[in-house]
Amino acid sequence: MIRDSFDIRSNDNALFVTSQCNNHCLMCCQPPSEIDDIEYLFKKNCSIIDNAEDLGLPQIAITGGEPTLLGQRLFILIQYIQEKFPDTCVHLLSNGRRFADNRYTGLFEAVNKDNLLVGIPLHSDYAGDHDYITQVSGSFAETVIGLHQLAAEDIDIELRILIHKMNWKRLDKIADFIYKNLPFVNFVAFMGMEYTGCSIKNHGMLWVDPYTYRFELEKAVTRLSRWGIPVAIYNLPHCILTQALYPYAERSISDWKTTFLNCCDSCNMKEKCSGLFSTSRWQSEHLKPITSAIS
Repeated sequence: MIRDSFDIRSNDNALFVTSQCNNHCLMCCQPPSEIDDIEYLFKKNCSIIDNAEDLGLPQIAITGGEPTLLGQRLFILIQYIQEKFPDTCVHLLSNGRRFADNRYTGLFEAVNKDNLLVGIPLHSDYAGDHDYITQVSGSFAETVIGLHQLAAEDIDIELRILIHKMNWKRLDKIADFIYKNLPFVNFVAFMGMEYTGCSIKNHGMLWVDPYTYRFELEKAVTRLSRWGIPVAIYNLPHCILTQALYPYAERSISDWKTTFLNCCDSCNMKEKCSGLFSTSRWQSEHLKPITSAIS
């Protein structure tokens, strides 16, 4: 859903800047298009900003598609947001590949870095798996170089690990890779999948009940936390996590996509739980209310 205005009550105020992408990820919930929509959406988003009131929005996301396909206009858009909403964090969601070009990454000098967070996915610690998931040869190398270039520009980085059948057994290895090669990231988010879009077509390659990987996730999360790297869990309800993971689980699903089952009404953790994607075709078979006391 693309809004034509910002909502102070929402946890998901975002500017959709293009449906085009230079990756073709197997699990993409927003399958890319070849339609040249950049100029149209740039003008539309500027109009949304112009007509918005500064009511203390904590965050505005820039998403797509791949926002770096805007070229220099991406930085013009960031500046435009920051001029209208100087106290609002701009959360840029990108695959990170374009940032391997230090000339492009250097354009961040024109924006306020203090109110900027760049979220980038890392699909594996192994280049072959990452490139297969993105369907682009060399994307792993470009993404990792891009992460280093962002760090060199003193940009805050949110590293995103989207968990599915192709990478859940390597979660501990991914944690090791982050600690050894990307210790500068500001925090790491392990994310449950939204099973819609491309993931429907690729169900056999991607679907794994999140309950299956709860212990591997606990190992990866606690390892990073012990090493001093801030870590969170997005999009996974408490009832399919180990109790050790409860402190890391956040309410992260966009409000308009969040749903709960009827049985959730009796759950002691509902007020803290992420809930479920209403858009997902598949859900865990292990969803149930937590009725015991939580220490």
